[in-house]
Amino acid sequence: MHTSVIDFDTCGQLIHASQDRLYRLAYCYVKNEHDALDIVGEATYKALVSLHTLQRADRFDAWMTSLVIHTALDWLRKNRRLVPTEHEVLDIIPAHEPDLTPEEQMDLYHLLDSLPTEERTYLILHYFEERSFPEMAEILSMPEAKLKSRFYRILHRLRAHLKEESL
Repeated sequence: MHTSVIDFDTCGQLIHASQDRLYRLAYCYVKNEHDALDIVGEATYKALVSLHTLQRADRFDAWMTSLVIHTALDWLRKNRRLVPTEHEVLDIIPAHEPDLTPEEQMDLYHLLDSLPTEERTYLILHYFEERSFPEMAEILSMPEAKLKSRFYRILHRLRAHLKEESL
């Protein structure tokens, strides 16, 4: 059996300190308060059960973020998707987009929601979680060059779609 680099108490403290961020991340996927809380709870349980597999303490944040993402994706596969209310949509649009009208925010949300889940994950991590490319690559267990290539391809498609819509 492996010895953990973090004990249960420290793990609990780290999770508690990042609880709000983890909740917002889960909420970006499921768009429902109760389901997001369930996802964070399940991811916390998974973290405690598999804590012995964490090899470096400095990777705890990326590891926990990855657990929340995978738990949310599992939830989406198992449950029907709910159509969010306008209020819920406005809660997940980044606050640093003040120039968008509520209608534009809804359009942006629907465009993002139309993306495949994997592609949406890149955008959520970068824009909502404000993660750098190296952090995203670590969370997603993917080479950074591959991640950047996919990320910029998605942005190119979104820009083309938005240009098309504005004509």
